[in-house]
Amino acid sequence: MTVDATRRRAIGQILLLAAGLFVLVAISALSVVLVTQSRKDNAWVVHTVEVENQINALLLDIRRAESATRAYMLSSAPQFLSENESATAAILPELDHLTHLTSDNPVQAENAAKLKTAVELRLGEFARGIDRTRNNDVAASIAVLREGRSNEAAEAITQITHAMRGEEDRLFALRTKIADRTQQLASIVTVVGSGLVIALAAISVFLVRRSSRARDFAEARLRDSNLNLEATVDERTADLREANNEIQRFAYIVSHDLRSPLVNIMGFTSELEELRGDIFRRIATLGHMTDSAPLVPADGGDVETMLDGPDKQLSQDFAEALGFIKSSIAKMDRLITAILNLTREGRREFQPVQIDTRELIESIVSTVAHQAAEADAQIRIEPLPDIISDRLAIEQIFSNLIDNALKYLKPGVPGDITIRGRTKLGFAIFEIADNGRGIDPKDHQRIFDLFRRAGTQDKPGQGIGLAHVRALVRRLGGTMSVSSELHNGSTFTITLPIAWAASNRNRDT
Repeated sequence: MTVDATRRRAIGQILLLAAGLFVLVAISALSVVLVTQSRKDNAWVVHTVEVENQINALLLDIRRAESATRAYMLSSAPQFLSENESATAAILPELDHLTHLTSDNPVQAENAAKLKTAVELRLGEFARGIDRTRNNDVAASIAVLREGRSNEAAEAITQITHAMRGEEDRLFALRTKIADRTQQLASIVTVVGSGLVIALAAISVFLVRRSSRARDFAEARLRDSNLNLEATVDERTADLREANNEIQRFAYIVSHDLRSPLVNIMGFTSELEELRGDIFRRIATLGHMTDSAPLVPADGGDVETMLDGPDKQLSQDFAEALGFIKSSIAKMDRLITAILNLTREGRREFQPVQIDTRELIESIVSTVAHQAAEADAQIRIEPLPDIISDRLAIEQIFSNLIDNALKYLKPGVPGDITIRGRTKLGFAIFEIADNGRGIDPKDHQRIFDLFRRAGTQDKPGQGIGLAHVRALVRRLGGTMSVSSELHNGSTFTITLPIAWAASNRNRDT
């Protein structure tokens, strides 16, 4: 599968997930809105039913009060009077509750006000009939009973409650219809949303299965590639190992073969130097013979003291040329020796052991104590983590860095060298910081190259120390870096495994 196809598939899956999330959020939000609205609509339906029930309860109490009043007027029995009082006491609170329930509807509020007036008139009639009965005015009471069914207050109550019921019936039908519509819409949203979720789930399953098949295919190809890669790596590793061994053998042979002609050059240079003495002594002798001067002994002193003018200058030039040749031979000898040392070091197998890093560095510092005293420098050792590594390699690493820190201090400034360490994610991080002359940032990589040096060349060296240190650090599975500015000191940072395993590195070297 190409990178573009993989990218398009990833974008498609992201869009699908976004669409699914949007659908779920939309359905949830719409469902909440519809459920809330349905609850409100149902509450209005219940409210309508409650108003109708309140009207019925009010009429029932009015009828109870009317029946009790008539029974008392006919029989003068005290129990009917008590029942009348009970029914009359409940009428006005129920009427107030009905007024409160219908306060949201102006039509019903107006009807409730009219009903209250009619009910109060009716209750007044009940009270007058009872008073006549108590005063033994039976004929008047009977006349009131005969006229009760055609009383205006009773007719008004009947008409008003009928109108209120009609209004509530209308509202009940309207509100029921609205509630049904809201519930239907909620059902539609739920069904459609469920369908969309199912569809998205089906698409997701399809895409997941397709991705799974593509992943399985990719894993199979990756396994095949890994097998091929492992074979290739083994082959390249064998070639690299053989090439490395060949390079080491070549370096050793070249260094060894270079030393033979170098020894010859050194021998012939010594002979040439002796020949120079003989030649210029002869020249000096001939010159003195021409001047009728005394003969110069064959084993006379310094040749320059026997010569005059151009002959003396020629002798000095000859001696200077021989000095250049000898210094170049000495430098080449040191380089060949360094190459041989690097070759031998590269062939050595590292052996991991438990290292007390502080004890190791303290022993190194003790060996350079006299150099530190001469340079007026102090070396501070802060807490250091212990590691498992090759002791000789670690000793060479820190010895070289501490020696460099002492070698390149700023003249006239007391030296301050700090060695500190810490651990992080299975690695030990060591820092060797100084306040020396520093290194120009443009030379930070140059100083790690073989036979390359940076800054003023006023100290002896062949330019192999830091290259050797970095090679050792890499063989130990670590890294090395430098942080420095010119005239502001340097900090070399070395990161090494806390517990180093030697098998892989030694096998490949």
